[in-house]
Amino acid sequence: MLKVYGDIQSGNCYKVKLLMCLLNIEHQWIVVDILAGETHSEDFKKMNPNTRIPVLEFDDGSVLCESNAILNYLAENTRFLPVDSYQRALVLQWQFFEQYSHEPYIATARYINKYLGLPEERVAEYHSKQEGGHKALLVMEDQLSQSPFLAGENMTIADISLYAYTHVAHEGGFDLSRYQAIQDWFTRIESQPDYLAMNT
Repeated sequence: MLKVYGDIQSGNCYKVKLLMCLLNIEHQWIVVDILAGETHSEDFKKMNPNTRIPVLEFDDGSVLCESNAILNYLAENTRFLPVDSYQRALVLQWQFFEQYSHEPYIATARYINKYLGLPEERVAEYHSKQEGGHKALLVMEDQLSQSPFLAGENMTIADISLYAYTHVAHEGGFDLSRYQAIQDWFTRIESQPDYLAMNT
């Protein structure tokens, strides 16, 4: 059975959990407490020297790290990853956008606020993330005003990658009420069969 080491409150881990639920992939979820330093244990570092979650472990002991790499592996030959090379590249385009233009702002602001409790020494950093986060949200809003999902007419792992942190962006101080297309996109994703909420 596949094992996933993670924290479902982490957007990167939730991405994996959500896709596995949507695809009804049987797995064992092993909770890892990052605040307690569990990713820095010697056993964990043997799986991922980068000390990050999630980690996907296979029956033979081999592992796969990085949330979007895991999504691409799990989505192969499913409806969530197109066969057409251009459509597949669009999915990757949005996943790179998520890692470089979205997560560094929205996920970091959420981490500072939700996980760390907005300590005084990081308040300035927290506020500095707002402009970049809203820029990313505007890019998504524009695309979702043109198509029901980020890569076109069908839901893909591009949507899962970006939904994970976007739908909880308010926990990082981002007001989502101004983004109607994103709100409608949330509804489409949350109406999928076997959808699992982050706070389940």
